[in-house]
Amino acid sequence: MAYVKATETVNETNFLASEKFVSFPRQVDSTSYAVTTDGRGHKVIPAGTVYPTNDASAEGVTIDEVDVTYGAQPVGVIVDGFIYGKKLPVEPAAAAITALKRITFVDEATASGSTQG
Repeated sequence: MAYVKATETVNETNFLASEKFVSFPRQVDSTSYAVTTDGRGHKVIPAGTVYPTNDASAEGVTIDEVDVTYGAQPVGVIVDGFIYGKKLPVEPAAAAITALKRITFVDEATASGSTQG
């Protein structure tokens, strides 16, 4: 008996500008604004998502993709470090950049048009 499975391509983008960062565990679920459905029908939150929302209440940036299809899951959230804002799935809003005081966006194409230090 043969088992046949469709080929799936995974694209991972390195959005970290430095190997040094600080992250803390947080919990995410399928009610997040950033949930997308992947090729297998799973609900996922992409790595590089501004957490918990892309606005003035932003706390950090998720470090890994997390599958929330079957309930809430833990995810690492970067709260201090250097990140390429242009490489995130959705560029951070100006209010989120202001709220993320300990994250430095090292490219000039963030929502505010300048880098944050």
